[in-house]
Amino acid sequence: MPEFFLAQSSVSPATGWIIVLVLGVLWVALGIFWGRKAKDSEGFMLAGRNVGLSLGSATAMATWVTSNTTMLAPVFALTLGIWGMLAYSTASFGLLLFALFAGRIRTLLPKGVTAGDFFRLRYGRFGWSLFLIITMLYSLSWLVSMAIAGGDLLLALAGIPYLQGMSLILIVCVLYTLFGGLYAVIGTDFLQSVIILLGIVLIGGLVVSQLEFSEAYEHIQTYQPSLLKIAMPAALLAVFNNMLFGFGEVFHNNVWWSRAFAMKKEIAPKAFALAGILWFPIPIAAGFIALAAGPLGINITEANQTGPTVAAAVLGNAGLGAFAGVLILVVLFCSMASSIDSLLAATSDLLIRDVNEGLFKHKVDEKRFRKLAAIVILSVGALTWLLAAPHWPIINALFISGPLVGSLIWPVIAGLFWKRVNRGFVIAGILAGSALGVWAYFTLGWFTASLVGAGVSMVATLLGRFISPGPFPDSTELTSESS
Repeated sequence: MPEFFLAQSSVSPATGWIIVLVLGVLWVALGIFWGRKAKDSEGFMLAGRNVGLSLGSATAMATWVTSNTTMLAPVFALTLGIWGMLAYSTASFGLLLFALFAGRIRTLLPKGVTAGDFFRLRYGRFGWSLFLIITMLYSLSWLVSMAIAGGDLLLALAGIPYLQGMSLILIVCVLYTLFGGLYAVIGTDFLQSVIILLGIVLIGGLVVSQLEFSEAYEHIQTYQPSLLKIAMPAALLAVFNNMLFGFGEVFHNNVWWSRAFAMKKEIAPKAFALAGILWFPIPIAAGFIALAAGPLGINITEANQTGPTVAAAVLGNAGLGAFAGVLILVVLFCSMASSIDSLLAATSDLLIRDVNEGLFKHKVDEKRFRKLAAIVILSVGALTWLLAAPHWPIINALFISGPLVGSLIWPVIAGLFWKRVNRGFVIAGILAGSALGVWAYFTLGWFTASLVGAGVSMVATLLGRFISPGPFPDSTELTSESS
């Protein structure tokens, strides 16, 4: 059995700095170039509402290929086995179902700007405020998890200290989002999606070429038999928990609503469906790479670094030398940047439109908009840095928000497709689902939290459908209020 060492294909700290700086300058330059199209606030936030199929599907797919996909999916496979690999892939179902919602969203809110517009009109000021609290907590946890993964990446591949690497990736993403808004985000996402797909295909192909499947199966069966168990309870719970977490993430978050508003109405459903199909095999491929670690003799000393460690070893063994580390660094950097930029843009939109203009009634004119947007994006980036600095485990940084977003699944479905519901029951379900889900997270395990949150909210929402339901505003009222 061959022996692998990360040092075979890792890059030097100097090379790591050069790669990230070169990519950073490229993305910032493109951000400035594409950002020139943003003539007003709507252009900056929604890219002119004219995004087509290729850019629309690419930005949705690239945004969903987060650092969590490339870094956490291998951890799932390493700890939960076959089911862990499949558990992460179920997040694609969120994009596929959102494809069904996108047309309805555009019909109800043809002039909508954020997901907050929907919650304000459907669930009133209290429901709207509750949504904003949940989505801000979730957005921060997602940003923090990606910043952590970025620091781990540069530490594993280039020996750059965690804090320096995490800071560098955050600064690059903040800068080009700052200059270009959604135009820059979508443009860079397209290029990043191409790089990600090519890199994963290459790395996966090299793993397959170096692996004897019969020997790999025997090795796992002998030394890690639990990874092959079909009925591993924790793994089965993780499948459904992750699927519901993915539903909650996509259904409520402004990252996806802003794209639905930015795409042409007839394009949005097709773009989200295509993105879900393209995304589905990516975490399976990343998980497969992790399962190959044992049979290939790769020693995993740090779970958070499973993906880059195995990929670097495999590429090094293929004789690619230092290029292996460069390739992995570029692919994983793109996967992180494509999500961090999207989340920075979508979160700043919510803070400006819903919090500043909506809750606090501070109207922002076109002349002051870009200055305020810059302040907000910089502030969100700084807060993310402060929260990521302690270097939490990735899984803790991400899944603590699971029950919160899970509790919003059914309220979104009800608001989009039902005409009548008891708002009090729905809001009570969100509160109870969030509270009990967080309790489950700490007492039962992270793999139960989203299940509990979504389940409690579902029961409350269904009760609200039949017990004293009141009418929602009709489509014309939604249209007029959002104009």
